Amino acid sequence: AEHQHIRYNPLRDDWVLVSAHRVKRPWQGQLEKPPPEDVPRWDPKNPLCPGATRANGEVNPKYDGTFVFPNDFPALQPDAPEPDDSDHPLFRAAPAQGVCKVMCFHPWSDLTLPLMSLPEIRAVIDAWAELATELGASYPWVQIFENKGAMMGCSNPHPHCQVWASSFLPNEARLEDRTQRQHLSQHGVPMLLEYAEQEACRKERLVVENADWLVVVPYWATWPYQTLLLPRRHVCRLQDLSDSEKDSLASIMQRLLIKYDNLFEVSFPYSMGWHGEWRGSTILSYTLPRPLPAAHAVPLPPAGAPTGTYLEEDCRHWQLHAHYYPPLLRSATVRKFMVGYEMLAQAQRDLTPEQAAERLRSLPELHYKKRAE
Repeated sequence: AEHQHIRYNPLRDDWVLVSAHRVKRPWQGQLEKPPPEDVPRWDPKNPLCPGATRANGEVNPKYDGTFVFPNDFPALQPDAPEPDDSDHPLFRAAPAQGVCKVMCFHPWSDLTLPLMSLPEIRAVIDAWAELATELGASYPWVQIFENKGAMMGCSNPHPHCQVWASSFLPNEARLEDRTQRQHLSQHGVPMLLEYAEQEACRKERLVVENADWLVVVPYWATWPYQTLLLPRRHVCRLQDLSDSEKDSLASIMQRLLIKYDNLFEVSFPYSMGWHGEWRGSTILSYTLPRPLPAAHAVPLPPAGAPTGTYLEEDCRHWQLHAHYYPPLLRSATVRKFMVGYEMLAQAQRDLTPEQAAERLRSLPELHYKKRAE
């Protein structure tokens, strides 16, 4: 807690420098503006509101739950020409196709996830699973992610996320696929299933837990209050969750996000995203060095499972999980900057994951905006 050291991140196969004493240094740098507290519930000029007109001229329906529509400014499109062949190995390009969608969580602009009811959060989870199933039938990778707050690049305060499906495996997914595959091959158990069991026993980095899920500040966390949301059983995809697991997921998400908001009594900014099983165009096979322990036995994918245009990958090494990356460090106005050493050498953090977890764990689970009610 007092001396610098480096910690290994097995999921990314890299290291983070932990320098807990640096959080005590005086700060005269950039101060962020707290997010506005007076977001109107409905604004006809807000393109994500029910009944509003978007930039392409389309009018949103007067939706009363979740609402999904194609991104008006997509980073990926289904039809794109292939790049020319390279004349040198240092100048390579490859085809990229995909689909980008936007999903509004709720019709009200002033209602973020921690302030939504459990049935409303469950509706978001159901919509995520439906999109993962729909897009996963045609694309090998489906990335669900939420950028919350202007500090994290969110251009609209209305509660929403994005879903990008791509014809290629993105860098982070490719890296996690390699490390999880290696861990299963070497140790006979999915990495994040084993990690969840270890953290559940140790408890020093545990933030919240229930029968099906746990949230920890990972041992290798980079961002100050970064968390990792993990299921207790082996599960590869959102759409594989049972109804009870989706209910308990809604509950643990609400509890975590309330703690985030309560930390500095502000609508807490973050980027979050789900990582789950991906589908490849070829079958990769390998032999485990020893039988899986009975408690962790992971069956092979069922023969003849629907896979769209892609073959079913052997994905026993994958474990569904969600990353939360919040930037705030000292207060609602002081953030962690990933510059200098972080950009040129390696990640560095200013308090230990154990300190961050203890602070989050000790926070109340009643939202600060509801204390006076």
